[in-house]
Amino acid sequence: MAARVLLLFPATSYRVDAFVDEAAALGVDLLLGSDLPLPRYPLEQVRVDFADVAASLAVIDALAFDGVVAVDERSAVVAAAVAADRGLPHHSTAGVDAARDKRKMRARLRAAGVAVPDHRIVAPGEPLGAMAFPCVVKPPMLSGSQGVIRADTPEQLQVAAARVRRILESHPSELRRSDGFFDLVIEAYVDGEEVAVDGFMAAGELEPIAVFDKPDALDGPFFEETIYLTPSRKSAAVQQRLLDATAQAARALGLEHGPVHAELRLAADGPVIIEIAARSIGGLCGRMLRHVSLPDHAANLEALLLCRATGRAPPPRRIETHASGVMMLPVPRSGVVRTVHGLEQARAVDGIDAVDISIRVGESVRALPEGANYLGFAFAHGPSPSDVERALRSAHAALRFDMSPLLTLA
Repeated sequence: MAARVLLLFPATSYRVDAFVDEAAALGVDLLLGSDLPLPRYPLEQVRVDFADVAASLAVIDALAFDGVVAVDERSAVVAAAVAADRGLPHHSTAGVDAARDKRKMRARLRAAGVAVPDHRIVAPGEPLGAMAFPCVVKPPMLSGSQGVIRADTPEQLQVAAARVRRILESHPSELRRSDGFFDLVIEAYVDGEEVAVDGFMAAGELEPIAVFDKPDALDGPFFEETIYLTPSRKSAAVQQRLLDATAQAARALGLEHGPVHAELRLAADGPVIIEIAARSIGGLCGRMLRHVSLPDHAANLEALLLCRATGRAPPPRRIETHASGVMMLPVPRSGVVRTVHGLEQARAVDGIDAVDISIRVGESVRALPEGANYLGFAFAHGPSPSDVERALRSAHAALRFDMSPLLTLA
């Protein structure tokens, strides 16, 4: 009988098609759990409320499945609760909860001796107090660099804190009801190159999937990610230190079985954990891994996650190993997208696999720190990371987005 997997995801997720396609190729019976019905998928579906774990468990209780996979922070909380309820191997519920709350994450990691930035928590109405500069102001529960601002002076800190508070006050997230949502995390800016690690924790041990270089400097005042490249150009010794730091952080949080994605800075005295999430790499970015070697020779990340959820090894497949990369197309300014120019030229760049525009003409988009979306994604592979980086930059240079200003209330 085919293994059955419950896939939990918000209806806005980019990743569902990839999981549906790979489940069919693997012979995995997929059960979809989302916050909205999705009639385009001819699969059994269940409606879940990611803001109400108890209600979601009650809805899921009568369903039969062999494993559970989540695609983002919101669905990971429900997935952990479902797995605990069923006795399925998964991250601990407390660990997943801490991974999406920077206050809890920092406290747990520091208590376990994991290198994290010096920080303080400022509740609404509390004074910011004296800080060493530069520092970074962050909302505790938002993702994707939304609301993250660097400050180099006391005056900049006051301005940044007020701006982050405005973002939180108008944010539609259901996490608004959570204790601490309106707090601020103010932490020391860590000087050093930023990198990322994707892996799978199994019985507390890290199975590396990829180490990603981020060749664009992320030094503020905002922190919009753009290019990810793999394999990393770092030495084997540095990469091992990154993997060790990721595994130590995952264990400290209670992330012992399931995917993890860590963001780290290479400080002068070693890796510093900036974030660690109880999920794999987000958005469409996992598509970049189709041209690199994955554990067990899986063809892509979704295959690996589905098979890990059911305890089976992916079928071996011969794949050509390349360097690979993705560019999350940055939002140059807030506005309404009117026209996209240069798409054909961007797609024709040597080494480019795809350029996908995710914002439709006529839709509005906000730049960081208020925004949380990208204009789209460009994917490339080639003989070396340098070749991939050149292809991505050339494709981006060919694109131009005509945008009209957002209307503002007087």
